This record gives sequence, C-alpha cells and structure tokens, in this order.
Amino acid sequence: MTHARQHPTQVVAHRGASEDAPEHTLAAYRKAIEDGADALECDVRLTADGHLVCVHDRRVNRTSNGRGAVSALELSDLAALDFGSWKNRTPFGGRTEEPDWEHRPEDREATSVLTLERLLELVSDSGRRVELAIETKHPTRWAGQVEERLLLLLKRFGLDAPAAAEESPVRVMSFSARSLHRVRAASPTLPTVYLTQFVSPRLRDGRLPSGVRIAGPSLRIVRSHPAYIERLKASGHQVHVWTVNDPRDVDLCVDLGVDAIITNRPRAVLEQLGR
Repeated sequence: MTHARQHPTQVVAHRGASEDAPEHTLAAYRKAIEDGADALECDVRLTADGHLVCVHDRRVNRTSNGRGAVSALELSDLAALDFGSWKNRTPFGGRTEEPDWEHRPEDREATSVLTLERLLELVSDSGRRVELAIETKHPTRWAGQVEERLLLLLKRFGLDAPAAAEESPVRVMSFSARSLHRVRAASPTLPTVYLTQFVSPRLRDGRLPSGVRIAGPSLRIVRSHPAYIERLKASGHQVHVWTVNDPRDVDLCVDLGVDAIITNRPRAVLEQLGR
C-alpha cells in the first residue's frame, strides 16, 4: 500500500540505515542520507574524557570487539575498537564474509566509533535539510553533563536556540523527563521528545511532561493502545514512533496520523509511502 498526505510522515533513520550498515557508524548515516531519510536518529553517551559518541548500549561489548562502559573509556580507547565487523557475523559465530579493512581503508567509516561532532559535520555538508533526533541515554554517571556538553556542541553549529521549535532541524529525545527538563531550561525553543516504552497511568489521558510537545511511544504502544495515540494527537502533540520496520506497522502508523516513523529501513519505508 502507498500513501500520500498533505503533510508527509517524516521518515527517520534509526541509528542510520542500520539494516544495511552497522548501527551508529558514518557508513550507516551516509547511506540514510543517500536513501533520502528526512532525519537521522542517534543515541549519545559521554566518554571519560568528555566527548559525545554515538553508542546505544552502556557498554561496548555488543557492537564492538572491546569491552567496558563507554563512560569509563576515553575517545582514544574507543577509536582503537572495531564497531562494524559484527554486522557480518552469522548466528553461529562465523562471518558471511571477511572484511578486508587493511586493503580498503576507506571502509573504516563502517567500523570506527562515531562522535556526535562528526555526525553534525556530515549533516551540515549533506547539501539538503536533514534533521537530527538525538537521544540522551540514562541513567549515566555523567548526569547533567551529557545535556551540558550536547548544548555546547549544538551551539558551535548554531543549532542550540532556534527562533521557534518548528524551525529547528534538531530535537532532543529521552526516556528521562529530568533530562528533557535540563534541555528546556537551557534552551526553551529546542524541541524535545518524551520517549516511552509503556503507557504511564499518570499520562494515559494524553498529557506529556511540562514543556514537551512531542511524544515518542514504542511500536508496542501503538499496536496495543491505538486510542492512546489518538488522545495524544487530540491534545495537540506530535507523535514519533519507534522502531517501525514491518510494512503493516507503517500502514498502522499512517492511519493513526503519526508524524514521524523511526525505522532501520528508511528507503523501504519511503518507497511504501510513495516518496
């Protein structure tokens, strides 16, 4: 099924085009931009020496050949690790093919740790408007410092204080209402997204934490509680849903008037939407 709307549903590349390339690598984000994604989603964590890096898990064990918590490692430690070859592993521990990074150095963008600064540079150089949905991960040993460093970095790129929320190419997302409060206190016009995995009884009527205008419910919520999505929309909130990969779920989101679909498969979703 294809869809056409007066205001197209935004397609957001979850950790880049992460179905095709290792998540959170420069290669994944380049692919997402080439595929036509409207926005890029990334998770950020603070290293021991104060750099924001795009890594989802608290520890690097799953997505690299190293071990340890991101917050306990310096950027140079992370730069020495391989963050991409795991993508070639088979379920039995082998590889579908052996990458030859030594003879193809340009492909190291598929295995190197990615800093948020480098991702901002990529977006700035893309030649078109590509938005960023940046998630702060919590809990963290650097409580408050993640938001502080994030806003300082956005300021360097002129992205920390948009004239109006709807004009901003950047939004900050979190499961932590406290994190979003810190962001809003420092930059009131920067849009924020409150992520949820379950429907809170306290917010079941469609309310969001004070000052937040965008809801970020999981696909599980959309499937199980479509009426909740309708209440969010009736309350005037935007709804950005994660992580939507199945065509049937894309149809459901569009039928419910969801504003943004966060997906590992941006090209396939764009094609389904007729774009």
